[in-house]
Amino acid sequence: MEKITHDVDTLVKGGPYSHVVEAGGFLFVSGMLPIDAETGVRINDDVRAATRLVLSNVKLALEATGSDLSKVVKVTVFLQDMADFKDMNEIYSDFFPQKPPARSCVAVRGIPGGFPVEADVIALK
Repeated sequence: MEKITHDVDTLVKGGPYSHVVEAGGFLFVSGMLPIDAETGVRINDDVRAATRLVLSNVKLALEATGSDLSKVVKVTVFLQDMADFKDMNEIYSDFFPQKPPARSCVAVRGIPGGFPVEADVIALK
């Protein structure tokens, strides 16, 4: 099975990883943070706005590699504080209104950059 790595120019990259790895008909999208690559805006204090930007970045990564949100099969959401679950979930449902993918949501001790939310996904190509 061939493995193809993709980096997306319109996304921030802060380490030794690929934005997306393609293998076996799937796209594995690395954890996306609430950073707008075009403006440099970083959202640390508003989980709703941060979730919107994280999922917009996921959408950009998928579209840049020939897929879209409708082909997402699994999402893992990392929250700095599980008290933010309801707000994150409301924004999340805007991105996956029908037939949502499988999902895990976990609280973590810290997200790089002090962000309130991060998400990674697995999607069909």
